[in-house]
Amino acid sequence: MARILAIDYGTKRTGLAVSDPLQIIANPLDTVPTAELADFLKAYVPAEEVVVIVVGEPLYPDGNPAQIHHLVVGLVKQLKKLFPAVEVVTQDERYTSEQAKEVILKSGAKKKKRRDKGLVDKISAVLILQEYMESKRNFS
Repeated sequence: MARILAIDYGTKRTGLAVSDPLQIIANPLDTVPTAELADFLKAYVPAEEVVVIVVGEPLYPDGNPAQIHHLVVGLVKQLKKLFPAVEVVTQDERYTSEQAKEVILKSGAKKKKRRDKGLVDKISAVLILQEYMESKRNFS
């Protein structure tokens, strides 16, 4: 089996997570400057046999699109063009940043590490991926 890649898109940097080949476990992958995201993905996706890309959909708590929603819509279109053989889906990412901060805090990380926004982005991507994989298991 191939991998699932999750993207926590941000205007400055983007967090990435990836599943294992059996699509059971979500792992943090990297945080890349958003301006370099396309180049990173062009190298990574074919090399690791990514079959699904899950993009976090930024929504307000009431379900309305967040301010950067239009940028994510553009990213999804770009990904579908770049990788026509790869399924590209969105996953509600409400509260993932807060949950990521809580995970980091509970891990016992030092204060400096807890302030690492790149780490928060990677963990947010892991949470997006976990939610997606759980939703697929529940429908199987």
